[in-house]
Amino acid sequence: MDKTLLELLRSVDTPTVCNAIEVAQGMRGFDAFTRGTMLCSSAEGAPIVGYARTAKISAKAPPSEPPETIRARRMAYYSYMADAVLPAVCVIEDIDYPDCVGAYWGELNTTVHKGFGLSGALTNGVMRDLGDLPDGFPVVAGSVGPSHAFVHITDIDCPVDVFGLRVLPGNLVHADRHGAVVIPDDVAHVLGSAIRTTQANERIVLDAAAREGFDFAAFEQAWREFERRRT
Repeated sequence: MDKTLLELLRSVDTPTVCNAIEVAQGMRGFDAFTRGTMLCSSAEGAPIVGYARTAKISAKAPPSEPPETIRARRMAYYSYMADAVLPAVCVIEDIDYPDCVGAYWGELNTTVHKGFGLSGALTNGVMRDLGDLPDGFPVVAGSVGPSHAFVHITDIDCPVDVFGLRVLPGNLVHADRHGAVVIPDDVAHVLGSAIRTTQANERIVLDAAAREGFDFAAFEQAWREFERRRT
């Protein structure tokens, strides 16, 4: 990824990226985003940006496979994450959803994945150890809970679903306290320009509303110009 684009994406929130994608596509209706309310371990921190490294987990019941199979898959998972092309984000589907009980993301796993160089984690599952998670590795999760239960890896490098968002390995993901989006491949090369256009268009109304003497007439004029420019 171009360094300038990466820095720009890390400086804006996920709603701005959603709006910019529509600008880049020239139409409304972009729908590759999460549904519902998610929780973020670092609400005031920078967003998560990176190419998806995916896996599935389960925690409600002990694994039925032999222990050596579970351990081999666990080590294969960590090797897969360690070999990620950066920037990368870990996207984990908990297949127990909506009855997720086991926290995969706690102090240990976040520290390990940060050490591998990943940017953060997105999951429909559980996180824990709030207050002990390392700085610079946000987790956007479905819930908070105290236990890891019987959490284990069930699949690696596969399509996953997180709060209605389908993510394929290698998809470019942007996530923060609002949720997450997958940036379409065909707009990535113009997304920087689209973000700047989005921000400039919004300033038309924001700046007008902040001026002394702002009233309905001033709003109407600003909104007319805003609608003329926006998608």
